[in-house]
Amino acid sequence: MKRNTDGVALFSPVKKAMLGVILSALAGAALPAAAQISDDVVRIGIMNDQAGPYSVELGPGATLAAKMAIEDFGGKVAGKPIEVVVGDDQNKPDVGLGIARRWLDTGGIDVIVGGSTSAIGFAVNSLMRERAKPYLLAGTGSPDLTGKACSPMTVQFVYDSYALPKAGVKALTKQGVKSWYFITVDYVFGHQMQAEATRFIEQAGGKVLGAAKHPFGTTDFSSYILQAQASGADAVVFLSAGTDTINGLKQAREFGLNNGKTVITAFGITVNSVAAAGLEATQGMQFVDPFYWNVDAEGRTWSKRFMDRFGGKAPTYTMAGTYSAVLHYLKAVQAAGSDAGPEVMAKMRSTPINDFSMKNVAIREDGQVMRPMYWVQVKAPSESGSKWDLYKVNGVIPADQVWRPLSEGGCVTVAKK
Repeated sequence: MKRNTDGVALFSPVKKAMLGVILSALAGAALPAAAQISDDVVRIGIMNDQAGPYSVELGPGATLAAKMAIEDFGGKVAGKPIEVVVGDDQNKPDVGLGIARRWLDTGGIDVIVGGSTSAIGFAVNSLMRERAKPYLLAGTGSPDLTGKACSPMTVQFVYDSYALPKAGVKALTKQGVKSWYFITVDYVFGHQMQAEATRFIEQAGGKVLGAAKHPFGTTDFSSYILQAQASGADAVVFLSAGTDTINGLKQAREFGLNNGKTVITAFGITVNSVAAAGLEATQGMQFVDPFYWNVDAEGRTWSKRFMDRFGGKAPTYTMAGTYSAVLHYLKAVQAAGSDAGPEVMAKMRSTPINDFSMKNVAIREDGQVMRPMYWVQVKAPSESGSKWDLYKVNGVIPADQVWRPLSEGGCVTVAKK
């Protein structure tokens, strides 16, 4: 090797070229890996009932909430654009599964945020596990989705049919309710909710006097309400959602069931259903709510932004849950530098959820978001200051008093550890 008069080493042109390659490689190794985003776009599928009986709980409101999460995140993730694709599953398992397959096969979908019936949830849950894609639940209530059917790719963000009756039965039992009657929608969600509620009632020394099961999409509740009245139960529980619950509560008022003597409750009712049924029909009802728009300043600020863009309608807990799911997902994609399902899910599960409705909330090993819940009571018309001023918040129920213990769920991925 030659040196100049100052002692600096001199290299031939070939050696200079080789040195350049080596230095470039070393420099590249020192830089973080480029983000690995498939198709150079992150696609989020929002799947639920967009126009049917459950559309008042999720539907277009959930789509808006997802878009607001994207906007609040900054519109891009890892430098790549974000797209929202909407699917109407019509509350039919074959339709929902068909949408999911099409999205995954040809649509480039990276994550599905789902709602609607549990039957759809089970079908899509299996498919997403097979394809290693995140499945985020914001409106599907079966506890088996974090239990015996749990998946490393699935997270339950809002509620299930174990948590709502557990908290509801406990609170009303303390108030002296001893006998119960159910008016239950006739599919998995209603069956599981009633079974869980019955177990908690009997554990507390109470008694179920009867139950009437109605088809999904029922418009005439008269026979079910008359049976409930004839039972003489202290409490009548509506176990349904959407327009089923709205119709049932309106007709309960017409038949005089909400007379101040019988406790009327619902495990799974949302603020939109209460507003649609009206305060005359719902006043005095008590139940568990995962989110209420008027709890604190941060929730009010976000909800008013939402309401300004949604015809003045308040967000349901499933709509707020959709926002949380999408925002937390985008944070995980950013942290992982990838939209690959397992990498993103690892980041989601290892990072506490923080947004306007949840603070430092963990995702448990079985995929359950360990959020606290609110115990609320519907105001009388004279107590309400505005159309959406509907609830009095009577307390906060800690997560460990709401959700099924991990040891009781039967999640295989947890059991193997």
